Amino acid sequence: MPQPSDTPTDSPDTFAQRVRRARERSGLTRAVAGGLVGRSAEWVKAIETGRLHTPRLPLLLRLAEVLGVDVGELTGEERISAATYSKASHKALPAVKASLTAYQFRPRDEEPESAESLLARVRQAWQLWHGSGDHRSRIATIAPSLLADLQHAARTLDGTDRRRVLVGLAETYHLIQLYLSFQPAPELVMLTGDRAITAAQDADSPQAIACAAWYMNHVFRDAGEAHEARVDLAMKAADLLHAVDDNPEDLARWGLLHLAAALSFAKRGREGDAWRYWDKANDAARRLGEDYSHPWLIFGPGMVDAYRLTMHNDLVQSGGAIDVATTIDLAPMPSATRRSFHQLEAARAYSMGGEHLAVVHLLKKAHEESPETVRYNLFARSALPDLVETGPAMIRDDARWLAQELGIPA
Repeated sequence: MPQPSDTPTDSPDTFAQRVRRARERSGLTRAVAGGLVGRSAEWVKAIETGRLHTPRLPLLLRLAEVLGVDVGELTGEERISAATYSKASHKALPAVKASLTAYQFRPRDEEPESAESLLARVRQAWQLWHGSGDHRSRIATIAPSLLADLQHAARTLDGTDRRRVLVGLAETYHLIQLYLSFQPAPELVMLTGDRAITAAQDADSPQAIACAAWYMNHVFRDAGEAHEARVDLAMKAADLLHAVDDNPEDLARWGLLHLAAALSFAKRGREGDAWRYWDKANDAARRLGEDYSHPWLIFGPGMVDAYRLTMHNDLVQSGGAIDVATTIDLAPMPSATRRSFHQLEAARAYSMGGEHLAVVHLLKKAHEESPETVRYNLFARSALPDLVETGPAMIRDDARWLAQELGIPA
């Protein structure tokens, strides 16, 4: 009698085959992929062998998010896009896109703004990003002109001033990359990451290269691609730095890059490697001092502690994640966007544990902290429709209200 096979016998164009290809491309095991969507390895196997049909939309969206693909890639229907549900488009996205794709060459004899003035504007932009409220909207307002002024200065200035401007240009690309994240513009996210790396290299600044490597790691990790390449990039950039106690700038960046590697290994389910690199990041953070926090990278003990949530979540360790959620103190972290993000990660942990009351409570807290962080968060956008439809009766009204605030069909 024929035995069941792990390989579906139907056409390569079936939903089952697409899911399997996407999972294998992402490097996730069935157990990890299933855990990340709140299901078992056997459930994933049943999907991939065609024994289970396409799940309902909320679960389908979460599966697409975990596998790093658009929902249309799984269903095979181009007209079905996750953008409506799991990715929101900011109203200023066309203007930001135009600033990246329109090339305006000012006359070389036009006097550029001084390096000091431009870098002060970059510092102010970072303060706006980490402030409470509509940080994306504020960055979208100032980024196009700041980008154009930095580009002109980089073309016309020489020597040290040009290198300083190039560092500011790389940081501005980081800000635009953050603005673009979780919006339906993956090609622009990749573009800004690549341009930041180029500007940092042109500046011949190990510190700028390290920051560009950190943000490029986000690009690759969120796309579920190039695991080996992104860890290699992080470690090569870390080797350029002098990670000694009397150089806090280099030590912070060195720790940040090891945190990037830890998160990358966790995303792949490689627990031992993940925690080994996290230990190195944690050691660097503690050497900087318990109260240290980098002014715009926010690296420090508080950030490294909070990222344990993401590590446990990606390793499908809900118990460990909930333990972290009950012990970390986010209040001292000098960034509303980061506090909101880590509250969302806590909500993700409780979601894996099936504690829906805690999920809605944390989603509301994250929304109060930074509405635009929640509005563009993939977990929040995929979880809320499910909570509205199947969550406990006592939290459905809150989930429905929050979905309406975020513009999510529910």
